[in-house]
Amino acid sequence: MRNYLAIVKKEMHTLFVSPIAYVVLAVFFAVSGYFFYIITSSIIQRVMEMGFRSQQFGSAPPPIDVPAVILGNYFSVISTILLFLVPMITMGVFAEEKKRGTIELLFTSPLTNLQLILGKFTGMMLFLLIMLLPTILKSFLLYLYSEPKPPLGPIYTGFLGALLLGGALLTIGLFISSLTENQIVAATLCFGVFIILWVVDAVAGAGTTVGNEALRYLSIMNHYEDFTKGVLDSRHVVFYVSMIFLGLFLTSVSLNSAKWRA
Repeated sequence: MRNYLAIVKKEMHTLFVSPIAYVVLAVFFAVSGYFFYIITSSIIQRVMEMGFRSQQFGSAPPPIDVPAVILGNYFSVISTILLFLVPMITMGVFAEEKKRGTIELLFTSPLTNLQLILGKFTGMMLFLLIMLLPTILKSFLLYLYSEPKPPLGPIYTGFLGALLLGGALLTIGLFISSLTENQIVAATLCFGVFIILWVVDAVAGAGTTVGNEALRYLSIMNHYEDFTKGVLDSRHVVFYVSMIFLGLFLTSVSLNSAKWRA
């Protein structure tokens, strides 16, 4: 446990002594805040226009759960932002260790691969949690200023979905970073894989064959949609948890291979 905590502490220190961490946080906070404002303003304006039109025709305005619509759109934007920023977080996790030659020190230290990988993954998850905290604060502010009070389900599921999606993306980036010593190459490959997993649902189309269903199942965004709607489906949770375990396993295999070559 001591070795694991030491790796977590080292990873957090490495992240926050690098300007990349602050750039990622600044970009995420600025872009997510901007879209939250834009989404909230446009939806409220649309609801007001619908209410005005209903009054003109002497009918009651259609019932709309405004907070749920705002949160659904907002968490959808969060997922897209993560696709672009996670490669910047993970690109140097192992690639920089290889470039500096410190990976050999980690291999010869009294550390198991499991402690090393889980320590680095935990450090990145803590960083992701720091990134996502403002999103849940905005969501609760929306809840506090809404009348009548909306259900809290979409807030919890949206935040959980973002954490699970982020965790799955981080493990993919972790694995790719273990394959190379060049951070730019790691970031580029990582982004390419994310794009493929993002658009694979569109490639499958509307077909009902087994192959099309398999492609749709592999879409990381397809499993995220229900979380933004306040629906907690165990199938989607299992998918993301499985992706996380697969990414950690592949990283372990990659490090074992590098250790034997060293």
